[in-house]
Amino acid sequence: MRPINIYALTRLETPDLLSKVERQMSHRGHPLKIKSWEIEGLRLFSARLQEVMEDACSLMFYYSFTMQKLGKEFDLLRINDDLVINIELKSGGVSADAIRGQLIQNRYYLTTLGKSMYFYTYISGQDRLVRLSNSGRLVNSSFEELALLLDKQGGCTENDIEDYFKEDKYLISPITDPGRFLRQEYFLTSQQRDIKRQILKNIRDGHMLQGFTGLPGTGKTILLYDLAMQLSHRTPVCLFHFGAFRAELEELNERLKRVDFYYCGRNTVPEIPREYAAIFVDEGQGMGSEALGRILEYAGAWQSPVIISYDNVDCVSEKERIGIGAPVIESHPDFRGFKLTNRIRLNNELSTFLRRLLSAAGSNRREFPHVTVTYGKDREEAFRLIRTCEKEGYMFIWDKSLGIDFDETESFPREALTRIESGAVTGKEFDKVVMLLDETFYYDTQCFLRNRESDKGADPARIMNLFHGLSRAKGRIALVIMGNLKLMEQIYLILQR
Repeated sequence: MRPINIYALTRLETPDLLSKVERQMSHRGHPLKIKSWEIEGLRLFSARLQEVMEDACSLMFYYSFTMQKLGKEFDLLRINDDLVINIELKSGGVSADAIRGQLIQNRYYLTTLGKSMYFYTYISGQDRLVRLSNSGRLVNSSFEELALLLDKQGGCTENDIEDYFKEDKYLISPITDPGRFLRQEYFLTSQQRDIKRQILKNIRDGHMLQGFTGLPGTGKTILLYDLAMQLSHRTPVCLFHFGAFRAELEELNERLKRVDFYYCGRNTVPEIPREYAAIFVDEGQGMGSEALGRILEYAGAWQSPVIISYDNVDCVSEKERIGIGAPVIESHPDFRGFKLTNRIRLNNELSTFLRRLLSAAGSNRREFPHVTVTYGKDREEAFRLIRTCEKEGYMFIWDKSLGIDFDETESFPREALTRIESGAVTGKEFDKVVMLLDETFYYDTQCFLRNRESDKGADPARIMNLFHGLSRAKGRIALVIMGNLKLMEQIYLILQR
């Protein structure tokens, strides 16, 4: 999205035509729905600037920009190499506290730009301009003052504003980036903030068992750890982690004294030597009834609330999920649950493909240009294809059940930076991911992807490992099918619209 000339825009009065012109000016991907009072407020603001600035009619602003992943909107932004100016437009009837709160929040979100920042609100119904001071107070301002600041700033960059708000600047994992998490260099989406408010309210109302789920990439981990930070301000809390990353947890445990971490194996909970004010559970899909019962025993003895983050992979066959994870948690009569639906890491195309891969029922209605599927008749050919993907920047996520011995595979030398075992991917993310599906994978009569080794109980986690591995991808997915032409044909029915 590009900056626009707001003076030129406000020469129009018809909302529909104004929306079309704005879209053409800004290169926005979709038309804005602009209300009449918004047009009038923008016109009055532009007119007031013209009274005090000779070249006000040439000023460029980013108009009505929304940080899509966070749901945060800014009315007017001007950005250059040194300075950011943000102006919010109100018609009237808004309290000073609400205006101040919005500007403080805007400052919070724009800190990632690392520039000097100024924040204003123009209330057109009162013809009043206010500014947020450095100390966070709301003070009266004037258009003369604003004009001087705009002159000082000079021009506005014409770059795509999305370039300033890359996801890795404000969306982090507390496990893989503990330093930024502890410095609170992260943001929650509007949906995460809403769920957080509801959970805290429920705790105040005496509801002791709560949790939230969502597909990988919806921000469950950061929300859980943010809640843990908040509830540990006065008294320590504990966090049970069902999954990998023991080394990373030890680093967080060392640096974050208010939260004690306990590593849990699948459906097992260790003995706890002390009491805690709250209990948090990460990767709760690794719990069965035994582990949940043990945690609830602690909660009852300590009179402490329990908050669980877990995956509910309903696109995976129920036979793969029975007796553990989401069904155990959600069937508890005291459980109150929430669902995160906004994908932060995994884009819509890859998320849709992953769900279709695991549950192929129905017809395909879209293209998947960022998904590649290739075939090798045996292990040697498959490894060559995977090696090619690695050279193109893909991370090979492999399942230990494949029995790969990298040290003995001459054509497939060990390079730790280009591959990782599927049991160690939780909390990590990669631009490109490649995974291998062998002859043991098949679709059952209900069109769920299954695995014969999992069916026999030899390795019950093959489908879940595939799901969690592919969900680590942010930009591209590659599948290499080894010796399984029937599966290759079935997957291409998914790929082609």
